[in-house]
Amino acid sequence: MYATFWALLPPIIAIVLALLTKEVYSSLFIGILMGGLFYAEFRPVKAINHIIDDGFVSSLAGPWNVGILIFLVILGTIVAMMNKAGGSAAFGKWAQNHIKSRVGAQLATILLGVLIFIDDYFNCLTVGSVMRPVAAAHKVSKQKLAYLIDATAAPVCIIAPISSWAAAVTGFVKNEDGFSLFIKAIPYNYYALLTLVFMIGIVVFKCDFGSMAKYERLAMQAEHLSDKEEEKEHKGKVIDLVFPIVVLIASCIVGMIYTGGFFKGESFVNAFANCDASKGLVMGSMAALVLTLVFYLLRRVISFKEGMECLPEGFKAMVPAILILTFAWTLKAMTDSLGAAEYVRSLLDGNTGYFSNFLPAVIFVISALLAFATGTSWGTFGILIPLVVSVFAGKDHTMMIISISACMAGSVCGDHCSPISDTTIMASAGAECVHVEHVSTQLPYAILVAAISVVNYVIAGFIKNWIICLCIGIAMTLLAVYLIRYITGKNDSKLKLEEVPEESE
Repeated sequence: MYATFWALLPPIIAIVLALLTKEVYSSLFIGILMGGLFYAEFRPVKAINHIIDDGFVSSLAGPWNVGILIFLVILGTIVAMMNKAGGSAAFGKWAQNHIKSRVGAQLATILLGVLIFIDDYFNCLTVGSVMRPVAAAHKVSKQKLAYLIDATAAPVCIIAPISSWAAAVTGFVKNEDGFSLFIKAIPYNYYALLTLVFMIGIVVFKCDFGSMAKYERLAMQAEHLSDKEEEKEHKGKVIDLVFPIVVLIASCIVGMIYTGGFFKGESFVNAFANCDASKGLVMGSMAALVLTLVFYLLRRVISFKEGMECLPEGFKAMVPAILILTFAWTLKAMTDSLGAAEYVRSLLDGNTGYFSNFLPAVIFVISALLAFATGTSWGTFGILIPLVVSVFAGKDHTMMIISISACMAGSVCGDHCSPISDTTIMASAGAECVHVEHVSTQLPYAILVAAISVVNYVIAGFIKNWIICLCIGIAMTLLAVYLIRYITGKNDSKLKLEEVPEESE
């Protein structure tokens, strides 16, 4: 079963079960179990040893993964402190007075997501913490908030030159100027760019569809915080939310550039390119936690005892995300041990000569499927980008740039759609949304933009002009938004007409 299609079957089983049963923990565990059995050739004892030693223990022993888990717990603690101090409620009230509409609340979420382009994990949890009270005040559903967070996390990071993602991509490009290639690939990154256009379109024209429309209608009919709850939180002020967030952003940036050698003489860009994002986020969040606690104590909005009580509260709030991440990392370890990377590499390597003009579209689809099945975009970069460079190096520089961009865009697309992706899990945690509901509501949106991107990569393979291709992509996306608005508007009218006789009676 090594390096064959069977290697991709465990994550596919997990994803299908999660979508069908709406229960993510058991679905992921069944996928892990299948991966272990495939690896051990259905010998139970060997499978269990592999799952425990090379799966759970190995995943939780890795410095990167442990750093992300610590960052999650610290951020959960900061959020719990903000809630106890009344900062979240105060910001919600302020936003209700200054952000006048649901459209404004959603556009503010997108804008904040675009501004926090340093790291996708940091983006998801920070934007979620800040915008949850705003979304609640304007009756934006948690499912829609989770989509807006998710769609401005990885898609923004993959087109931001100063980000942990740019550093990852640059590291996978051997014997070439990786950073220069990354910059040149940005205009061809159709999925990331068109996702932003699509998001703004559906928000401005109010044209949600599929199960998302149902959750949005339910949110608009729901009640907001009771008077007692609002009274209880009245002691806080807007500064009690703004200060921790600003300190957290500044601390995490300093932490990341510190790990990249900025204070040892490296330039700002190189420091980001060489940073250890996991360690930097832990250092930054720890500093922010201490400063936030001191700030609240000086303002006397919480006592020291209440601050310490937020530690277990923050941990408890992040337990679902930690569990899903642990299962997802273990499932990835099972997939890796079955040779999924080798299978995909051989699949692409043997067919590159037959359809060179269609290659960007093919790379997009393959990278999207691989990232969807494994839940990792960075792992997909590592498999496909070196292969793309080896195929086009010294032959067709423009096609190499387009194909690298297609690989990045497809990886982000698959990562965006996958229930076992770190970023998808973080977006659910940031919005406090049921994970499977977030996945099922955003899938139609992501697939639509992915389909437009595939068409664009086919065109780009022949035209090789980023201005023309990007204009075509934006036009197609806006046309799709217009058609959705027309169809959903028609359906709403039909529903209202059907309800009239019942109201008359």
